[in-house]
Amino acid sequence: MATDIALPAWVDRIAFPFTPRTFHHPDGRMHLVDEGHGPVILFVHGTPDWSFGFRHLIAALRSTHRCIAPDHLGFGLSDKPVQADFTVAAHARRLQDLIDHLGLKDLTLVVTDFGGGIGLQHALEHPSNVKRIVLYNTWMWDLMPDRRFSRPSALMHTGFGRLLYLHFGFSVKVMMPGGYGDRSKLTQGIHAHFKNALPDPAARTATFACVQEIANAGPFWQAQWSRVERLRNTPTLLGWGMKDRFFPPDLLERWRIALPHAAVVTVPDAGHFLHEEAPDVLIDTLRGNRVTSA
Repeated sequence: MATDIALPAWVDRIAFPFTPRTFHHPDGRMHLVDEGHGPVILFVHGTPDWSFGFRHLIAALRSTHRCIAPDHLGFGLSDKPVQADFTVAAHARRLQDLIDHLGLKDLTLVVTDFGGGIGLQHALEHPSNVKRIVLYNTWMWDLMPDRRFSRPSALMHTGFGRLLYLHFGFSVKVMMPGGYGDRSKLTQGIHAHFKNALPDPAARTATFACVQEIANAGPFWQAQWSRVERLRNTPTLLGWGMKDRFFPPDLLERWRIALPHAAVVTVPDAGHFLHEEAPDVLIDTLRGNRVTSA
C-alpha cells in the first residue's frame, strides 16, 4: 500500500498517530488508515467526516484488530476532483474496489450517516463476507417521503443551497456542531480538523453532492431497502445517539423492525456523532462484548 499522501501540518499527530496510506483508484487517490493485525474492522464515515473521526476507535482496537478507515473520494485527505462521480452508488463502488484490492475477508462493518448506504452495499451483495455489522445514526431507505428530509433537501437544489454548502461551508461549520448532543465535546481543535479538510468551495464539492443525494439517490436506497432481509443472518448492533437532531430515534425504530435480531444500544446524551461523543460504547461493542446472534 502506497504512502504518498502526506499528513498536512494542521493534523495533530498526537490525536491522529497513524501512518497515511493511499489507494490509487482510477477516480483519484484515496487516503486510508490501515493499522494493526487480526480480524478486520472496516469503518465507513459519512459527511462531512473523514477517518480522523474514528481515531479513538482505531487507537483502542488496533492492538487486537486490523482497523481500516478510508476517506471517501472528495473527503478528508483523499483527492478532491471537482468533476468526479460523487453519488452514493459511486462511493459504494469505490469502497468495493478497495475491499477487493486489499482482499478483505470476514469483515466487521462499522457504518454511520451516509456511510450506511455506502458500506452496507457490500453487506447486501456479499453477505457471507460480513461477520458483524455495527450501524448507528444512519439510514438505508428513501428519505424523500419524510418532510423532515424532503423540505431541506429541496433547498439544496437551489442557488442559495449551493451558496450555503460550497461558499459558506454550511455542512462542516453549522451542521456538524448542530449534530452534537453536547456541543462542548466538539472543541475548536477537533473542529479544525474537519474545517481544514474542506477549506474552499472546490474542496466542498463532494459534501454538497452528498446532501443532494438525499433526493437524487432515492432509487438506490429503495433497491437497498428491498433487500434488507439479507442482513438478518448477520450479527448486528444498532447504536443510536438519542439527541441526534438530524436522525431522531424513530429512524432507529425502523431499523429495529427490519432487523429484529439486532442488539440495540442507545446513548441518551449523545447526538449524531457517536464515535466522537461516546466512543467507549462502540469500542466495547467492537471488542465483542455486545454484538451477538439472536
